[in-house]
Amino acid sequence: MPLTGFAARAAGGRILAALRERAGDTGAVARYHESTADRYAELLGHSKGLMMKAGQMFSVVQAEGALSPYQKALARLQSDAPPMHPDLALRVIESDLRRPVRKVFAAFDPEPVAAASIGQVHRATLPDGRLVAVKVQYPGVAEAIRDDLANTELLSTTLRLMGGPMADLRGATAEIADRIGEELDYRREAANVTAFANLYAGHPYIVVPEVVPSASGDRVLTMTYLDGMDWTAAQQADQDLKNVWAEVISRTITGSYRHADLFHADPHPGNFRFHPDGRVGLLDFGCVKVLPEPARLRMVLLLRATLENRRADLHALMAEAGFFPGGVRLSADDAYRWWASMITELLGDQPATFTVADSEQTVRALIDIRSADHPVRRMTIPRDYIFFSRISLSIAAMLATLGATFHARAAIDDMDGVAAPVSEVGRAHEAWVRARGLPHGLDDHSAVADHHG
Repeated sequence: MPLTGFAARAAGGRILAALRERAGDTGAVARYHESTADRYAELLGHSKGLMMKAGQMFSVVQAEGALSPYQKALARLQSDAPPMHPDLALRVIESDLRRPVRKVFAAFDPEPVAAASIGQVHRATLPDGRLVAVKVQYPGVAEAIRDDLANTELLSTTLRLMGGPMADLRGATAEIADRIGEELDYRREAANVTAFANLYAGHPYIVVPEVVPSASGDRVLTMTYLDGMDWTAAQQADQDLKNVWAEVISRTITGSYRHADLFHADPHPGNFRFHPDGRVGLLDFGCVKVLPEPARLRMVLLLRATLENRRADLHALMAEAGFFPGGVRLSADDAYRWWASMITELLGDQPATFTVADSEQTVRALIDIRSADHPVRRMTIPRDYIFFSRISLSIAAMLATLGATFHARAAIDDMDGVAAPVSEVGRAHEAWVRARGLPHGLDDHSAVADHHG
């Protein structure tokens, strides 16, 4: 039976405590870690809420040492969580849409194709013949997660496990609570899907579903179905194709705040579908942040300053963004080295090859719990940047798993508008940007009307 409320929090506290204890036990036998990790993954999966969401967030990290078996076990939570009974899913749909399922869909598969932390997905066919994906929220999960989010001690403990050293746990906790809370609002997610669909309309490589308003409500979200290979199948493809997919993934996630003000903060592998012609479909838009223009532009400028080794400018931009509210404790050189350690693929020889070692370096730069003098201990991560770290970890892990090689620096440069594209994907992307009249990363988006499309 799913854990909710107090039971979920109690189980979550025991799980987190055990995870921390096991992570520090370097002399443990690997098989013991693996069996323990399997039990934790199963418990988190049945908790259906905040703790499972935490497990999913942790699963994308390229963990090292004793944490590795936990990362592998938790990876199953990306799309293979225990589902609710088909009859219960049907009742949720009929209650939310106030119509019998047979009146909404010409055909509906009662067995889910995926189950995650907040809801599960079913395949169905509309009366007009369109194949759709129907996302159904678990009964009671919204109340359970809101209860857990109100428990700041639980969320802070979860964050310590997810993020290691962080000077401002209160701000980070508030930002993560806001984003997870928004994921419970399927009407908000429907608006996010529409915003991304408008932004990427006509793109040669990026595919976004369309919302079906007549079959969507508060706890049900119906979108056109995106076919394609899942993450497991994609890893078996030819390397040249994986290289194309990697560039498309990078452009999808980092391009949305360069050509608009949309920040997709949940790019885990289960949210993508892969096609043999190089196209990539993006799923799940519950965790999306809309950035005000000053914050959006500053994100781009921070990266440009790092890429161009303008250390004083980088340090000043960090102060302006709010990294040093209690006074500067990080030198310009240390700040540059910290940023540079997260983008080694952009700073090195091109085309860049993404490796597990580079991904692990990104982890150490963001969440290295072993260092008492870690740079993150000497700054405060502003709220707008909390999920930027999540994106860095997720994308680094995905591209490393694909073993991808592509012109990563050139992709950033052409999306920022400072250089011409050098790849086939880049040239197609830039032609699309110009045909749509979209801004580049360094442009003032406030001067561009309706750049969502």
